[in-house]
Amino acid sequence: MIRSGQSWFAFTFIFLLGILIFEFVLGNSVADAQTQAVKTDSLWTRKTGDDWPEFLGKDRDGKSNEKGILTDWDGGNLKIKWTRPLKESYGIGSVADGRYFQFDRVDDDEVLTCLNAETGAELWSKSYPTSYKDLYGYNGGPRTSPVIDNERVYTYGVAGELRCHAIADGQLIWKRNTSKDFGVIQNFFGIGSTPIIFDDLVIAMVGGSPEVSKSVPTGALDQVVGNGSAIVAFDKSTGKTRYQFSDDLASYSSPVIAEINGEKLCFAFCRAGLICFNPSNGKQKFDYPWRDSKLESVNASNPVIVDDQVFISETYGPGSSLLKVTKENYEIVWKDEKRSRVRAMQTHWNTAIHHKGFLYGSSGRHTNNAVLKCIDAKTGNEKWSLPRLTRSSLLYIDGHFICLTEVGRLFLFKASPEKFEVVTEIRLDLISPKGSDPSDKLLSYPCWAAPIVSHGLLYVRGDRHLICLDLIPEEKK
Repeated sequence: MIRSGQSWFAFTFIFLLGILIFEFVLGNSVADAQTQAVKTDSLWTRKTGDDWPEFLGKDRDGKSNEKGILTDWDGGNLKIKWTRPLKESYGIGSVADGRYFQFDRVDDDEVLTCLNAETGAELWSKSYPTSYKDLYGYNGGPRTSPVIDNERVYTYGVAGELRCHAIADGQLIWKRNTSKDFGVIQNFFGIGSTPIIFDDLVIAMVGGSPEVSKSVPTGALDQVVGNGSAIVAFDKSTGKTRYQFSDDLASYSSPVIAEINGEKLCFAFCRAGLICFNPSNGKQKFDYPWRDSKLESVNASNPVIVDDQVFISETYGPGSSLLKVTKENYEIVWKDEKRSRVRAMQTHWNTAIHHKGFLYGSSGRHTNNAVLKCIDAKTGNEKWSLPRLTRSSLLYIDGHFICLTEVGRLFLFKASPEKFEVVTEIRLDLISPKGSDPSDKLLSYPCWAAPIVSHGLLYVRGDRHLICLDLIPEEKK
């Protein structure tokens, strides 16, 4: 017979062993769901080139280091590799390991689709329902780009759904409804700021409000106040909130991180102005008010960082300013003056690109008054400008800029402050996809997303189609 002491010992041992087994299984299940550390092999067959894993590229400056671009696009030299129909959205995708990720709305779902970057073949797609309706009648799709980080890809939906998926198969790892969690009052055009990764954090512009702001009339953002969640950092593996700060509201500009004076700093051009902070802990370094007093005015252009200086620009009134970041705070290098009718640059939803001491970008709020221009970054003085081009977006590559106008004109010009000089162009705005209605063009208004390049492939989008072009053809064997 088993004595009572032995029975107690056996029971205790089995009980504790059961707990350990349960915790081990549960812990592994949670870890598997949260980390999804399945290594995905690269799908690239092209031998050279860089990935483009997030909005405006890995440095968020709209510049590519790739070389050997075609500078003659006539006669079909710039070949179309593949095309894909698009539904509702404004953003361009992101590329890593031979995978292209596009984020769109299809009917009443927001959909993340993973494609083979070279062929356009669909690998997987994941969707979730959305009921977003735009206050001004614009389309109800996402405005942001996916952010790729190793084995995960992150999306930020137009209604504030922040999601993390496994790159291998699209499995959902975690999700946060930021609008619900932080009390975000819908602004004019929904969520339009792409988050950024820093170490083990996903840093997002959220801009939530307290309960009292829910009674504010729709669209009256001048009556909406913040609740300390202008910027929120989430654990990139679990989605848990790590820090939050500032009572500012969200804008359509995306955060940018750079090292200045030996210090990592994040710059977020929020609704009221520029906020500079430590991305590790959310400690604010300074804020610089920069916004027009009009209710409907927004900040949408990314900060441009060059060495220890930061350039910001908007199109509704104040225009542009250049700051020098110091150890303690900032100094104003120059700014557009309120009393002057002249503005150095007034970027709208596009971001200016810096190259060798000069800033290039589209300046102007409306289609009919926008100009493409080049200014001296040190002074803001204009070097040249080109009117009647409509609003446009740029990509710098191999000594040139690729320009996509909002009406679909795609052309290449030299990166020179001396004069504007077109090198070549292709009229995708005049070409219809095979078998489609003649009124349906490959590039059609609005083309509001800047072109991107990865491994020699150029990706552009308009309202209805995504197009992949062979900008740097591989040498024939």
